[in-house]
Amino acid sequence: MNTSLESFETTQNHDEHWMRHAISLANNAQNQGEVPIGAIVVLHNKVIGEGWNQPITLNDPTAHAEIIALRQAAQTLRNYRLIHSTLYVTLEPCSMCAGAILYSRIYRLVYGARSSKNSSITSCIDTLGYKGTNHHVHIKYGILDKECSNILRKFFYKKRIKKY
Repeated sequence: MNTSLESFETTQNHDEHWMRHAISLANNAQNQGEVPIGAIVVLHNKVIGEGWNQPITLNDPTAHAEIIALRQAAQTLRNYRLIHSTLYVTLEPCSMCAGAILYSRIYRLVYGARSSKNSSITSCIDTLGYKGTNHHVHIKYGILDKECSNILRKFFYKKRIKKY
């Protein structure tokens, strides 16, 4: 096996491992009646920050999984710049979270499911792809996308059924 393929498989396995952790955090959000999204920040193969959606619980419109994970990581490092870190999130980030990702200097973003409505990468404004920024994030998507999508799909299905 060549080195680049070994490196890819190692990265792929790590990405799936960390995404499973983010999915478990998404379940925390769901248990609180929040939209099930989870996020973790990893540096040197260690979790330095984690979070799940909590805007309803905390009465805070900025309490998205990514923001909570980034804040915790910054506190862990005692630095708002999270250079060389990877953010794993179960759903493609919104514009607010994309701005925080840029300002925190996250090196890599890995997300599971794509968002058809509020994303900052594929469906709305491509905040992270804008060439005029002074920081560029390496993006990988589709890691455990079916699992990430299914959690959201089931959550919203249950919400719709309760309305009727």
